[in-house]
Amino acid sequence: MNFEVQGIKVNISRAHRWKLRPHPKIRQGKKLMVIILDGWGEQIPDEYNAIHVAKTPTMDELKKTAPDRWRLLRAHGLSVGLPSDEDMGNSEVGHNALGAGRIFEQGAGLVDSALKTGKIYEGEGFKYIQQAFAKNTVHFVGLLSDGGVHSRANQLSALLKGCVNRGAKRLRVHVLLDGRDVAPGSAIKYVEALESELAELRKGGSDAWIASGGGRMAVTMDRYENDWSIVKKGYDAQVKGEAPHKFSSCGEALKKLLEMDPKLNDQYFPPFVIIDSIGQPIGPIVDDDAVVTFNFRADRMVMAAKAFDLETFDKFDRGKLPKIKYVGMLQYDSDLKLPKKYLVSPPQIDKTSGEYLIHNNIKTFACSETVKFGHVTFVWNGNRSGQFSHSMEKYVQIPSDVGIAFNMKPEMKAIAIAEKARDALASGKWDQVRVNLANGDMVGHTGDLNATVIGCEAVDQAVKIMLDAVEVVGGIFLITADHGNGEDMVKRNLKTGAPILDKGGKFQVLTSHTCNPVPIIIGGKGLQKGVRFRRDLPGAGLANVAATFINLHGFEAPWDYEPSLIEVLD
Repeated sequence: MNFEVQGIKVNISRAHRWKLRPHPKIRQGKKLMVIILDGWGEQIPDEYNAIHVAKTPTMDELKKTAPDRWRLLRAHGLSVGLPSDEDMGNSEVGHNALGAGRIFEQGAGLVDSALKTGKIYEGEGFKYIQQAFAKNTVHFVGLLSDGGVHSRANQLSALLKGCVNRGAKRLRVHVLLDGRDVAPGSAIKYVEALESELAELRKGGSDAWIASGGGRMAVTMDRYENDWSIVKKGYDAQVKGEAPHKFSSCGEALKKLLEMDPKLNDQYFPPFVIIDSIGQPIGPIVDDDAVVTFNFRADRMVMAAKAFDLETFDKFDRGKLPKIKYVGMLQYDSDLKLPKKYLVSPPQIDKTSGEYLIHNNIKTFACSETVKFGHVTFVWNGNRSGQFSHSMEKYVQIPSDVGIAFNMKPEMKAIAIAEKARDALASGKWDQVRVNLANGDMVGHTGDLNATVIGCEAVDQAVKIMLDAVEVVGGIFLITADHGNGEDMVKRNLKTGAPILDKGGKFQVLTSHTCNPVPIIIGGKGLQKGVRFRRDLPGAGLANVAATFINLHGFEAPWDYEPSLIEVLD
């Protein structure tokens, strides 16, 4: 590589560009266990805080080390690249920040900017679907809510209007109901708002309707190839117009399905299709149509993208594959080039901590179960598939239980992950062992308080197994979380923090992520005397973690990373 410094041409090798300086005070060579507690935030310690209610002696004991080795971090909003501090964090932006050591503008912000400037309508992706505007249908598939984790309803509205203003004649929306990042039971609100907007478009001469739907956990939005049948249900409804339930409108679908099962949560609504007066589906995807998946977050849309975009596909029988013009809101997998075309370019995340570690001879072992495996690998590495080095890295996936609701088996695979991590550390082959324990998030999303308590207790037991392993090898541990969830299972008054109760005196369940801070803890026999958290970074967030663990490996962090959280007292 050639560049100039004060007019003098300098040549440096690629390897030298990655070389980190030794830390002046922290010795190299200690094994490091990095533990991500998914959905583990800090909130009012009351009966609705599953983490507080749970018996967690290991984490409770660690908290007593505050403030030298236990503190809180921001894990939402601007701290993880989201548009505002009202936006809750999520696993994807959280792991991006943890792995990259810097803050990158993320999905929602990228799309907002592209819509505001009109840039979204100037790219190749939009020009591609524009070919269908005059004679064919434009289909929109995605999560209908304003949760801001996977999509936002206002972005869909802007895109619908933008397409109509640029010549689209026939529009169909295939809605995925939320009840997870937003309140359970709120789906009808979003559906009614969308139906009103589509009615206005029809007054202007556009043929615009909702064509199919279903809950996000039952239709389309599976991830990490955990259950392809979920994607198939969506594909059958959206493309073939086939579903077990058929209704004359989306509003009727929600009403009738709730009558059939009053306990049905939005996220688990079965697939349904909207039909016309003679019983035919009003919006199947056919040859020459355009399809837009309008979720900006990748993890729960990449499987559907494979079904829509890959010529060779064997996960389920797609039948006669229509020749469509398919785009994603963003590119969901940059290595697979999937989708091939997209409306908004994703953040370009380079120089991640994983790359720096292998160039400085730090061997890494990463492990989680299926539902979070991509987060400690693909997302951690800046949305890059595969490994940076097969000889210096090993990624192990523990299969998640298929077809079982998380609150039915809330222990999930926490102990199995901990045992894998323990064995990896004990082997001596790996300098860093990195894991994600998913219980606080995945069980928390069910809204089942008692089950989430059990899940958090399993996490604590898993942490104990790993910390014992760290003790045996004389290593160091770093524990943190990617966002909040399990610490708050109830809707609260924003001013007082008091739980909001319904007319019957029952608390209103909260299933979403939160904007609460998350803990970070360091310790272990290998942690040098005098290492403690700095007192001058009150607004620190997840992006500060990478520089911190790079320091713990005995190196100075890259100059452009967010500052390390630790200092060494003389």
